Amino acid sequence: MVKISDFQIKDVVNVSDGKRLGNVSDIEINLTSGKIDAVVISGNGRVLGLFGKDEDVVIPWRNILKIGHDVILVRYKTNEDYEEKEN
Repeated sequence: MVKISDFQIKDVVNVSDGKRLGNVSDIEINLTSGKIDAVVISGNGRVLGLFGKDEDVVIPWRNILKIGHDVILVRYKTNEDYEEKEN
């Protein structure tokens, strides 16, 4: 059994580019099936007087590749990834 608190302490890493996305801040549960639909990674707070924070990152459960002891490996493509392919 895995607790949400266990998810929150693990680093989430994108295998597409090797970057650390952050930590799980929330989960989305399908109330009909009782299964996890996605994990939410909270956007980073901005610094040096810029207000607000970055958008939350939502990773569909099907994009979670491996849940390890210290890390969760995911496959996530950003809008920047799509823009690079077009150019």
